[in-house]
Amino acid sequence: MGQNFNYLSKINFKMKYLIIVVLFLTTLQSNAQESFHQTKDSKKEKMIVYGSDSCHSCLDTKAFLKEKNIKFIYYDIDINKIKEQEMLAKLQKANISIHTLSLPVIDNKGDIFLNKGNFDEFLKVLGEKIKKDEN
Repeated sequence: MGQNFNYLSKINFKMKYLIIVVLFLTTLQSNAQESFHQTKDSKKEKMIVYGSDSCHSCLDTKAFLKEKNIKFIYYDIDINKIKEQEMLAKLQKANISIHTLSLPVIDNKGDIFLNKGNFDEFLKVLGEKIKKDEN
């Protein structure tokens, strides 16, 4: 009887291990597909906004763009860590210091800029870039 219990215990452990591996691989595949679709979607959009739903300037920027009927894709970097890393890489490539980072960060067809403190000035620059793109 003790030998049967030991054998069943080993099978039970192997089944648990197999279930964990399958769940991990399924999650990994799901995340990869989501990332692929977001990358495809972001190429269609003219503008990417990296921000946080707890950031008033980010929410106001989204409202500003919607009011102007500007197509954009928004990433909440508090939730989407892959997009946070993407944003940081773009800032580094553009030689923009991340030590004084202020949200939102805008990627307008590779032109990276961010709110540097004066939000009204930031919206003015954003509006000018939108007008420039429309012409």
